[in-house]
Amino acid sequence: MDIEMTSEKTLPDLPDFDAIADLMISEGALTLSPAELHGLMVGQLSAGARFDTDTLLRVLSELMNINQLVEEEGKLLFVSLYTITLAHLLDEDLGFQLLLPDDEQDISQRVDALSSWCSGFLAGFGMYLGELPMSEALKEGLQDFSEIAQVSTDPDELHDEDESGLLELQEYVRMAALYIFAECNPDVDPDPADKRKQLH
Repeated sequence: MDIEMTSEKTLPDLPDFDAIADLMISEGALTLSPAELHGLMVGQLSAGARFDTDTLLRVLSELMNINQLVEEEGKLLFVSLYTITLAHLLDEDLGFQLLLPDDEQDISQRVDALSSWCSGFLAGFGMYLGELPMSEALKEGLQDFSEIAQVSTDPDELHDEDESGLLELQEYVRMAALYIFAECNPDVDPDPADKRKQLH
């Protein structure tokens, strides 16, 4: 029997972008967007950082430039964002997703959010990278993130036909983040297909 067919798992969805945004506003975190916060989180995880709950809440408070998180519901939502994000990154079926505004939002807002996500990733990655050697492909991915992070948008210059280009760029960022995570976390199998072959 094919073991691959015997276990189906459902990967949980990320918390809602607007719910995270509302929570950050209610906590007084006005210096970061939800996209940038998620990018920071993914960057830290990609560089090898892992946090227990108390440390996570302290780190997030520092990142959001607030003294401490006060709402219990908010704490649970942030912990959920962290644990689901890590599960996404570890998923052999590449189910990782970026926390970005939904497709119904204005394209200029979505471009800005992707730029902020990349900026956050670079900051989070740099915090915990240490002396880890980097391949040329990893350096190239980080350079691409740096270029995307510097994109500024003029709503009048973006049109509906730019939609497909944005979706392609989002997919590139998603896959590049997964590649960086896999390279910097060598205990994670970078080629799940090979692993599945061994199970048959």
